[in-house]
Amino acid sequence: MRISAKSDYAIRAMAELAAGADAGAVKAEQISVAQDIPLNFLLGILRELRNSHLVRSQRGREGGYVLSRPASQITLADVIRAVDGPLANVRDLSLTELSYPGAAESLRDVWMAVRGSLREVLENVTVADLATGRLPKHVRALAERHQTERV
Repeated sequence: MRISAKSDYAIRAMAELAAGADAGAVKAEQISVAQDIPLNFLLGILRELRNSHLVRSQRGREGGYVLSRPASQITLADVIRAVDGPLANVRDLSLTELSYPGAAESLRDVWMAVRGSLREVLENVTVADLATGRLPKHVRALAERHQTERV
């Protein structure tokens, strides 16, 4: 799986909002500077996150963006789906629609396993986990196991 810049930026913006939740609304400019995200790109991402009901915008001098629900209830999968669509698909088809002939027949099962692995991590890590640095034990263990592997 390739994580797009849009997903990466969206998750980082959500973590920034979670970290600043007690202080109230956070301006897009603050997020942009804190996470080194181009402002115009960030504004488009925030619009998509708002359309997906993950953030709310507040107008006015004290305005900015806030999470629409507690950070502990927003998974990284929610954020990725909001800006990039499904976590894993092949040629924009549902994995259940795929079938392969001959020697590649079991490839559909491989793609299903890949999707399941992604979901196992991305649906179990919340924006709150990310913002506090307290990742679930199984995610931290996976990261440590793969820390020394080459891409």
